[in-house]
Amino acid sequence: MSMGRRPSEHQPDLWVPTAGLPRSPGHAFYDRLNQLLHEAGFDRHVEDLCQPHYADGLGRESIPPGIYFRMLLVGYFEELDSQRGIAWRCADSLSLRAFLGVPWGEATPDHSSLTKIRQRLPLDVHEQVFLFVLRLAQEKKLLRGKTVGVDATTLEANAAMRGIVRKDTGEDWKEYLKRLLAEQGVQNPTDEEIRRFDKKRPKKVSNKEWESPTDPDSRIAKMKDGTTHLAYKAEHAVDLDSEFVLSAAVHPADQADPATLVDSVLAAQINLASAGSDQEIEEAVADKGYHKAETLAACELWNTRTYIPEPRRKRARWKGKPTSWRKATAANRRRVKGARSKRLQKKRSELVERSFAHVCKTGGGRRTWLRGLESVRKRYLVQVAAHNLALLMRKLFGVGKPRVLQGAGGLCVWAVGWLYWLSGLWAGSSQSQRPCAAPAQRSESGTPASLRKRPFSTGC
Repeated sequence: MSMGRRPSEHQPDLWVPTAGLPRSPGHAFYDRLNQLLHEAGFDRHVEDLCQPHYADGLGRESIPPGIYFRMLLVGYFEELDSQRGIAWRCADSLSLRAFLGVPWGEATPDHSSLTKIRQRLPLDVHEQVFLFVLRLAQEKKLLRGKTVGVDATTLEANAAMRGIVRKDTGEDWKEYLKRLLAEQGVQNPTDEEIRRFDKKRPKKVSNKEWESPTDPDSRIAKMKDGTTHLAYKAEHAVDLDSEFVLSAAVHPADQADPATLVDSVLAAQINLASAGSDQEIEEAVADKGYHKAETLAACELWNTRTYIPEPRRKRARWKGKPTSWRKATAANRRRVKGARSKRLQKKRSELVERSFAHVCKTGGGRRTWLRGLESVRKRYLVQVAAHNLALLMRKLFGVGKPRVLQGAGGLCVWAVGWLYWLSGLWAGSSQSQRPCAAPAQRSESGTPASLRKRPFSTGC
């Protein structure tokens, strides 16, 4: 067989037969996911949702809504945080093109098309897509909803701290320092003097005084790694029995945890009812950051038992405060001391944190490249819907992400190696338990016969 050579210059063909086009063998995960969405009527459902936001008979046809939402699902499954990355990945992969259903001869949607569609479709449409996945899980008899775990994390916003300005004067950080130096009598300071002055003064940046001109909805907050960034707050209410995320809300980062707990529980209850479940949420589990007497009383008002540890603080003074606050705090304290509370707290820390790991770390949701609270909410809702869809796939077919199939071979190799190591360990222990052999015979010089110097086969 002669060797083929790659031409240095390739002239594209003018006519290409359809039979000569490359075909994708498909991806087992995406093929099964497409089958699941097709059986549930996903495309017809989202087209009916988006129909009121388009004008019939005017202009060319838009990108089908099913392709738009599938591309956002690809962002979660392929760990892509930006729309440019999603568009490039879909254009580069034949299996993803087959998943999207883009016919040959047409280009996959560009990142700018995703932006136009996101701006056209309201937040309510994205919420309905989130409910569609919950409804599908309810049809498969997988939702429970009796006990929910609530927790929050921070999302890094698409804005820089060095670009913040004061709300009252519009000054940036450098102009603000120059004004402080001018008040102390230093006129026209150099950059070195400004940096030296900035290092000596305490840095306290308040959201009441500073904002980002590029993303006014973002807030200054401390991230999980201890750094300070402009960020948003994402909060999950997770069903502790089925692991599905029942509600996913995005708030400004300066919103306190007790202020959003009741809203998250109520949103989870509404989503449960919209999915067709008759189950009412009876228990809410959270960490000590959510403990507040007013919040506990509000949960009691909605017939929801709370399991929230009480942080170390001074003795509460109930004079002048509603009696319901004191009763709710005492009842929560009594429940927290029980064994059930410890089991629920352990389960909450496992399942809720796992949902954040899947959505934010391996799902590409920790850093948002969009600006504005509504745009971030739209994208994050579909991210969490993709997480629920992956959980549904894992419960139905045993595989929740496309990369799991690639790692299955490595897992088998690791299992075989681990069994081989155990067999060697067992063989070594069995040999050590055998009776000792007779001592080796020694020569007149005292050297064992087995260690005497012997000539090699070459005579050396």
